[in-house]
Amino acid sequence: MTKFSDLNLNPKVLKAIEEAGYETPTPIQAGAIPHALEGKDVLGIAQTGTGKTASFTLPMITALARGRARARMPRSLVLCPTRELAAQVAENFDTYAKYVKLTKALLIGGVSFKEQEQLIDKGVDVLIATPGRLLDHFERGKLILTDVKVMVVDEADRMLDMGFIPDIERIFSLTPFTRQTLFFSATMAPEIERITNTFLSNPERIEVARQATASETIEQGAVFFKASRRDREGSEKRKVLRTLIDREGEKCTNAIVFCNRKVDVDIVAKSLKKYGYNAEPIHGDLDQSQRMRTLDGFRDGSIRLLIASDVAARGLDVPSVSHVFNFDVPGHAEDYVHRIGRTGRAGREGKAFTIVVPRDEKNFEDVEKLIQKEIPRVELPGVKAPEASDAAADEEKTEAKPKRTRSRSRKSDKSAAPAETAVAEAPATEAPVETAAPEKAESEKVSSEKSASDKNDGNKGRSDRGRSDRGRGRGSKSDNNVVGMGDHMPEFIALSFDERRAS
Repeated sequence: MTKFSDLNLNPKVLKAIEEAGYETPTPIQAGAIPHALEGKDVLGIAQTGTGKTASFTLPMITALARGRARARMPRSLVLCPTRELAAQVAENFDTYAKYVKLTKALLIGGVSFKEQEQLIDKGVDVLIATPGRLLDHFERGKLILTDVKVMVVDEADRMLDMGFIPDIERIFSLTPFTRQTLFFSATMAPEIERITNTFLSNPERIEVARQATASETIEQGAVFFKASRRDREGSEKRKVLRTLIDREGEKCTNAIVFCNRKVDVDIVAKSLKKYGYNAEPIHGDLDQSQRMRTLDGFRDGSIRLLIASDVAARGLDVPSVSHVFNFDVPGHAEDYVHRIGRTGRAGREGKAFTIVVPRDEKNFEDVEKLIQKEIPRVELPGVKAPEASDAAADEEKTEAKPKRTRSRSRKSDKSAAPAETAVAEAPATEAPVETAAPEKAESEKVSSEKSASDKNDGNKGRSDRGRSDRGRGRGSKSDNNVVGMGDHMPEFIALSFDERRAS
């Protein structure tokens, strides 16, 4: 079995690894570190929780132990999708480089530009950053990337999900062509593969597990749930979550609860607090200082339940997380793998449960297709699961709506048809009346003609009066109204029209 001492790492790095309590590298570490030490480009693909961070920090520290950084010109660059992951990478460098004199800077949002600029001005060996903040410093003229010797892209698939790929491509173009590139991801989307083909030079591909697989040490389960009414789904769903937590009892020492939306993170956290649970929210809208305090509290055990959005699904390394609860099924199947990967890390056992409502069943099917495994169903007392008959009834109801619309239009067509027939047959019914009583019919005809004539005379009278009124409105001196100008028009305007008309 391979040990860290067999990987040709710097003796000072080996000493720090030993003090951290590690002796045997994980498969991704054993596969990537030797190639990275040789200066080759590396493309590492491994499921979350397998130690990808150490796969690039250890060889980087060994390579950077010789040399010195210059002001504003970092010697290495690590790009991370989230602030939390960037902060965790910085902690790894602190752990493994404590016997090597290396300087580092952390460029993330929520921290003062001035403090970060002071570190860059002194010169740093390792620059750890999120893409947006890095480009902010570059555009301010505070950063020069032409001396970067090693560039690392961590959690590349998350970069793609968050829309950072254009920024990554631009940053690549700012670094030297001769750099060494280390690229790590849990999944390999076509867009990411295109970037690796463009910016990596003959990389060594290290794939230690099938893409998008969950650790075998994680026990998975799913609760299918249908609310009694649509407007009660949120509250009843939160009750299902509390039932799941209570069901696990003392086994649930701490847990991360994932929600799809930030607003739901706050609502679920507030609800759990109301029922006496030790819970705190974390998502991208919170201040960086508050997020770090919450994470520190979760790590030291003072916070039991961490209610999180997907900002916490990548890179958070809390080894002792016992449970993960998916309050919502993630919209992207790959996110499920990253979420449940927060438990069962480093060979430990963990549990992951997902609450599935009827509208999420399609996304849940996508998850099972991705991991190529059927997730066991969990039945809870008092929780109503959707039945196949309910789904069939919904489909019939949906299909019935256009049919009813068509039937109404056919009905109206049928009702219109007899009316046309009656109109067509009207002369036939009038003919016998004329032959039977000619005098009466003639008198009725004369009467109707007279009433029509009176009606036309009335209309003509109204029309003549209307014309005479309009005539007075345009030209009469006694009435100074002008058509279209309104009754409030000043008198002098009407007078000017009158003078022009008179001339």
